[in-house]
Amino acid sequence: MKKLVILAMGLMLFITGCGKESEEDLIAKFEKNVENSKSYTLKGNMEILSNEETFTYSIEANYLKGDYYKVTLVNQTNNHEQIILKNSDGVYVVTPTLNKSFKFQSEWPSNSSQSYILSSLLNDIKNDENMTLEQKDDNYIITTTVNYPNNSSLTYQKIYFDKDMNIEQVEVYDNEDIVNIKVAFSSIDLKSGLNEEDFLLEDLIDMNAQNEENKESNTTTNPQTNNNTTSEENNNSQENGNTSSTGENNTCENEDCDTKSSNILDSIIYPLYIPSETYLSNSEEIDTDEGNRMILTFAGDKNFVLIEEVATVASEFEIIPVYGDPIMLSDTIAAKSANSMYWTSDNVSYYLTSNDLSTEEMITIAESLGNTLVVSGSK
Repeated sequence: MKKLVILAMGLMLFITGCGKESEEDLIAKFEKNVENSKSYTLKGNMEILSNEETFTYSIEANYLKGDYYKVTLVNQTNNHEQIILKNSDGVYVVTPTLNKSFKFQSEWPSNSSQSYILSSLLNDIKNDENMTLEQKDDNYIITTTVNYPNNSSLTYQKIYFDKDMNIEQVEVYDNEDIVNIKVAFSSIDLKSGLNEEDFLLEDLIDMNAQNEENKESNTTTNPQTNNNTTSEENNNSQENGNTSSTGENNTCENEDCDTKSSNILDSIIYPLYIPSETYLSNSEEIDTDEGNRMILTFAGDKNFVLIEEVATVASEFEIIPVYGDPIMLSDTIAAKSANSMYWTSDNVSYYLTSNDLSTEEMITIAESLGNTLVVSGSK
């Protein structure tokens, strides 16, 4: 009888132990999924909340063991597409619509947290001694600190898993417990069968060239549309006395004139944020071969220069070397070097340079730019 009681108790303990996995077992399951994957493809949406605005991207992240990454981000508001590519040659940020790419000497993505890369999320979990795991219904939530060197306000994240520890969603919070970044995955393929040829820069260049050819072909096959447009433009030109977009009389006798007129920045775009004891000391507009350029000089405690012009498409694919890192802004990816930052937003190219500004201050200035004539700051 005594043996039967002991046997029954042992069986109950065995059943109870098998019915609930430990925290270590659950994390080990996620780690196994990540480290056993030779290549994966994640798809979903990413939301970035900034200044009470929400910027939504469709996102596709591809990975191949051997430190190959290709992340495609498409802004769902203006369809602006950028691709972060890492292969054996380096790290690139490609903007297909401008026919341009920045090439970085960078440790991306291992030098900061990345909410859409599995190895980055796993590292955040393993490196946080105070990590917590909670069960909610049949799902699990892991909370860890984050490492965003260029945004110290981002402090922790919540990673949501299903009952089998398949990742579903990531939320990144600031120091006021407000979600700033949210990534929701719609599909995950841990056996996507990718190879090195899927991470070639040349393929992105060829793809962009093919898209341009298709656009030209579509334009050629619709001559009626072109004729109507030309006729309408001619009528408007006659009615307005050949007035250009800047409001000045200008007779265009060739295509170069038309192209230049379309690259005119009508007005200065001022930043809403300026560091304390810093003020706008000078603004200048200069003509260029392709249009115009606005140069804003700020002086005081934090001297900096901001240059603005209409973004132009390079005639041939252009690769610009940068000794720095790609930086994710709310609506675009910027190229950041030691003392400067370059980015394109709403068809305007910006260049910000300073020996006094921190990276966080540069990002805050970039995020504050909008169509306004108000400059905040003090002299």
